[in-house]
Amino acid sequence: MILRELNLLNFKNIEQASLHFADRLNCLIGLNGQGKTNVLDAIYMLSFTKSAFAQQDNLSIRHGETTAMVQGLYEKDDEVLRISCGLKQGGKKVFRRGDKAYSRLSDHIGLLPLVLISPQDLDLVLGGSEVRRRFLDGTLSQYDPAYLPTLNAYSQLLMQRNALLKQLADNDHADLSVLSVYDEQMAPLAEQIYAVRRQCVELFVPYFTDTYAILSDEQEQVSLTYNSQLAQRQVPDVWSMTRERDRILGWTSVGVHKDDLQLTMNGYPLRQVASQGQMKTCLLALRLAQALFLTGQTRHAPLLLLDDLFDRLDSQRVTRLLQFVVRDTLFLPSLQTTIEQPFAQIFLTDTDLNHLARLLDTAPDPSLHEQVRFFEVSEGRITQRQS
Repeated sequence: MILRELNLLNFKNIEQASLHFADRLNCLIGLNGQGKTNVLDAIYMLSFTKSAFAQQDNLSIRHGETTAMVQGLYEKDDEVLRISCGLKQGGKKVFRRGDKAYSRLSDHIGLLPLVLISPQDLDLVLGGSEVRRRFLDGTLSQYDPAYLPTLNAYSQLLMQRNALLKQLADNDHADLSVLSVYDEQMAPLAEQIYAVRRQCVELFVPYFTDTYAILSDEQEQVSLTYNSQLAQRQVPDVWSMTRERDRILGWTSVGVHKDDLQLTMNGYPLRQVASQGQMKTCLLALRLAQALFLTGQTRHAPLLLLDDLFDRLDSQRVTRLLQFVVRDTLFLPSLQTTIEQPFAQIFLTDTDLNHLARLLDTAPDPSLHEQVRFFEVSEGRITQRQS
């Protein structure tokens, strides 16, 4: 899958842009705050129907304007796909494939697989369980079309159950049996979510451990474990055992919405024993493994977006990262599998063109220079740099 063309109108600080991309590597160069990340965010929006950074759609509309548009032209399986997103202040977002608007945005997820790596990813190691659940859910949603609707249905019922618990919280004589209506509806959804998450993690772990071993030169061993309360409890009785506690708390204390991924290094919790550099390597391994895993599941290498990483990593890790993502083949020993063109199209941002050029000189493929396109970004204006 290749993104051929990106057209932007009033998206964040970009008034207008029409960009034509190289098949292999596309580099956005400019000082911080000029709009490099906004280009990546527009590409992200075309895959996930929302911004990676803005919580509300209207924050993606250029200041002083009332509408914005993002449009991408893709090639996938010998088919040309035109995907567009229209935003309007105070209006409904319109997402289209060709000329047809989606009635449900969730139906689009997975069509254009994508992985974004940004400095905020350190939360995958240091943040709470909800960050790692989003990582897991984002992975599953891109290859299992039934997963996101199931998760959304569970989340809706959970919200309704929590609202009822808040109403019952101050009533010592409340009839808690009314919660059974929600419990019966949530139970089969929770079972499905637990089953597919467990299978996903089992399949994902070899990609992660092999990727970390390559990036770290096999200096440490890392592992990933899926922790769920449902592993020790029976569904559908999981909530009946905690109804009184839930009433006191005013929220549902048990369920797949409390699942987590446990990261370990040499058998110990990673956040307790890892250095800052090891944590950064771990988050890179998680995201790169996510991309490789999606390639294995969908047979389409996802777009890979690298945002502002070269200023945040030491030179050794930067070199290993670049050499990893531009290679033509990748052998994963745990799976005894060789992946051809593991990262089909890459978009990255950097502040220093000369720094990036020196890094590209370290790439294992000397022909890479002929497959790179550079774009200069300044105050929202984007121009292609002539080779």
